[in-house]
Amino acid sequence: MERLTTAAARNIFYGGSLFFFVVFALLVGNSYMQARVVEQTNPISAEAARGKRIWEKKACFDCHTLFGEGARFAPELGKVWIKYGGDKDPAATEDTFKAWFAAQPTGTEGRHQMPQFHLSDSDVHDMAAFLRWVSKVDTQNWPSHAPK
Repeated sequence: MERLTTAAARNIFYGGSLFFFVVFALLVGNSYMQARVVEQTNPISAEAARGKRIWEKKACFDCHTLFGEGARFAPELGKVWIKYGGDKDPAATEDTFKAWFAAQPTGTEGRHQMPQFHLSDSDVHDMAAFLRWVSKVDTQNWPSHAPK
């Protein structure tokens, strides 16, 4: 039975490390290119950028997920704009969001309650613009189920 020499082990280590570094670099490059495509096909407006800042400031990700990132305590919001008809009637959907935010917490027994954030009309408009932008991002059919 042949034994692996120190030189052979070193060559396997360096060769394997180089191979996986190249694979890693190619995957990073591919991810960067896909991110650029998303950025160019769905440019973010100033309103949507302000909405994202509100999302972060109010820590919505502490309960909700977006593109699978977040706490998974409350619903995924990636397609909530479409769920409430924003692709057909944006003004009515924004009004629905405004009413939803104003009604929180609902006090419905047995349900998790969303806090009252006291959002202004312009804040709700910016959040709606952010959720509209998010709904246009091609998530490659993720999540696999249709929004309820």
